[in-house]
Parts: sequence; C-alpha cells; structure tokens
Amino acid sequence: MKTNTSLKTTIALLSVAVLVALSFSSFAQSGTQSIPELVFKNPVLESGTTGANGAVYRFSDVATNIDALVKIAGRSSSNVRISNIDMTSTGHANAFQPQISYNNGNAPSNTNWWMDFDFNFVNKGSLTPVSVTSFNLTAIDVDGDGSRLHEYVSFMAPQSYLLENNSLLSVTSIFQTILNVLTPGKQFDGPTRNFTDIDVNATEVMTTVNYVNKSSFRLRAGGATSGGSSSAADRMYSLWFKGFNYNIPMQVILPVKLESFTAILNNNSNKVDLRWVTSSEKNVSHFAVEKSTDGKNFADAGLVFAFGNTNDIMNYTFTDMINTQDKVIYYRLRTVDADGKFDYSATRIIRTGKQTENTVSILTYPNPVTSELRITIPDSWQGKKVTYELLNANAQVTKKAETGSASQTETMNVNSLTPGLYVVKVSCGTETATQKIIKR
Repeated sequence: MKTNTSLKTTIALLSVAVLVALSFSSFAQSGTQSIPELVFKNPVLESGTTGANGAVYRFSDVATNIDALVKIAGRSSSNVRISNIDMTSTGHANAFQPQISYNNGNAPSNTNWWMDFDFNFVNKGSLTPVSVTSFNLTAIDVDGDGSRLHEYVSFMAPQSYLLENNSLLSVTSIFQTILNVLTPGKQFDGPTRNFTDIDVNATEVMTTVNYVNKSSFRLRAGGATSGGSSSAADRMYSLWFKGFNYNIPMQVILPVKLESFTAILNNNSNKVDLRWVTSSEKNVSHFAVEKSTDGKNFADAGLVFAFGNTNDIMNYTFTDMINTQDKVIYYRLRTVDADGKFDYSATRIIRTGKQTENTVSILTYPNPVTSELRITIPDSWQGKKVTYELLNANAQVTKKAETGSASQTETMNVNSLTPGLYVVKVSCGTETATQKIIKR
C-alpha cells in the first residue's frame, strides 16, 4: 500500500458496558451462508482501548444480517501502531483498510514488523457466530517503497489461494498458535517496487485467498526492510472481501491441513521419532521427510504414503536413524499432491546427545542471539503441552508461545525485540525451567 503523509484523527475511545469474548468455540453455530462480497464500513469500537491489543471493532452489515467483529490480536513490538482501523480517504470504500506504522514511519535496516487481526462473523447485533460457507479475500497492492522496504500479508488456514501467472509476490508456509492450536497459513511477500495507486488491475501484486465454512480466521499485515533504512514505514493495507479476475490465474488448492508436526529424540539416542497429524487431505499423494545438518541444504530421509482424501484426523509416524556426530539436525515435511505440486511444513530441530537425567533444565542457543532462539527441552517434556515465555528485565512477558505436543527443540523469533537481557521461561505441567539470554 501507499505511505500515508496526512494522518487522520485517531478514532475516539468509546465506553461500553459489556466486554466482548472472541473465543466462540463454546457458542452454537447459527446457519451458514455463501457470500460473493463482504462490505467493511463504519467500524465502531466495541470493547478495549482504541488501537491497543485486545481492542474489538464491530463492522455492521458486512452482509445481510451479518456483522464482523475485528480484534487487534497482537503486534511484533510496541513500535507498531495502528492510527486508523479502516482508512476511507484512499483505496476502496468496501475494503478493510487498516493504517499501520512502525516507529512513526522510520524503520531501520533489517527490521520486520507486523500486526495480527482476528475476524469473527456473528449474527447482526449479537455475539452469536455465523459460519460463511465460502468467501474470498483479496490483498491489493502488496508492494514496497521503491527502495528497501516491502510489505507482506499472511492468512491463516485458507482453503486455497490465487495468484497471477507473472506474480511478483513470493509465497511461504507459516505456522501460528491460535487458541492453543498450531495453525498453518500462507505468507505473501511483496516486492520493494512501488506501484501507483491501489489498483485492482495490478494483479501481479495481488492475491486472493478462499475460505470455506468459516466463522473466524486470522490475518497479519506487516512489512520488512533490508539493505538500509526506510522512512516509508507508515503503510495502509487494502483487503477486499471479494474475488477478482486475473489475466492468467494460478490457483493453488492446499492439499492438506497439518495440525501438528513434532520431532523427538528417541531414548536410544540414535533415532528420531517424527510424528504428524492431519485433519483434512485432498488428493494428497505422499509425505517426504526431508533432513538437513545445516538448515539450508535438505535431502529426503524417507517417504510416507498419505491416505489421500479424508476429513478425518489421520496420524503418521516415521523413525529416522541418525549419526550422533551431527550435533544439530533439521527436519521438515514436503507434502506432495497427486499433480506433483508440493508444500513445506515448519522446520523442526533436533539436538543430539543425552541430557542429564533427573534434571529439569533447558538449553538455549545461540546466546547471545540476534534473530532466532532455539530452545531444547528435557526428554520427559517432549510430546506434551509446553509453554514458552520470554521475559524482559522488568519481568514482563514480551513473547509467549504454546504447543500441545512439544518437539525436542523449538524456535522462537526474537528479531523484533530490543537488545538487552531476557529470561527464557519454559513450563510443562508443574515443572518450570529458566535460562538467561542476551539479545543483540
């Protein structure tokens, strides 16, 4: 989107008597609809503080008898601010257009920032969720500042996505923990090239994702710099809930919904047990287990045939023999569909060598750390529910993650944290272990 040079007045804080709960799993679904376009206009603050994490905005009448509750679910750091939940002075009136800035528009080199939004569809004027059978969501003008900055958008758990044949967007697989569930998604990174206006004909910097039978989902709007700083880190994102025509469209239907993927060092120390769970599969051929000792160059370690087509929970296992002289081993899944298209999972890391028995301790490395911190947990915690927290010098939680089935080694991105001393706190049941680290 374009840099905003004249900020609109911040939305006034409205007081409400009833707080909105966005965890809708306990409510009954009330009907389903297929919507050709959802219209986002005239948001009203329903609860929380304007622009703060947890703030909930109601967009009334996004469709007949349907409202949308949009919650600011989180941000990469306190430097990320939202000055307007839905800009109307530019772009498209029916689109959801948040204005987000990093460090008042000035981003240093090699900086990554983002803000998450949770969407929940409800019956008009209520909190009762309604499931939409099918809807499209198009990110328009995902571009850059013409020099060193590029935007990106992420969508969690879409059914499929559409790109132009000559698209300038790069696509990567991501995972987020949402309501304690590891959720897969797709991230679309734009070029640094700046496109004029917010043009629905500029399909090379657009993508359309499709959702099926959804009452809620999450999206992320972010940006990144490389090779130098940028004074254009005040961006507007245009997200229109409708489909568009592409010149030579390429549609990718995601073949599998991966609920979890874990790697656990076997008690024999020369084996790694890999386990993954899918909740749906469509025309999936097989899973290739890939392995690396440097995290960059992967080779096939084995192949597991998929069930193929199912909406049931499917469990898969694979055991890999390892050379204990390899101190660190990386694993990932390559899901291959019947047409030969494939997709990658998140990478799991194994650190070889036995840990001290009867000692509840964690290992963090590298330390000092710049971007990615790796945390190795005790053998007895693997495959269980584990919570990871990163506390600053004032004992405030700056990052938190949770997994229901922990791998031996998890990775936490700390790129957005300010340099200083932090404490890593990891908990499993009644047991807790801590380790001090330094963020450069």
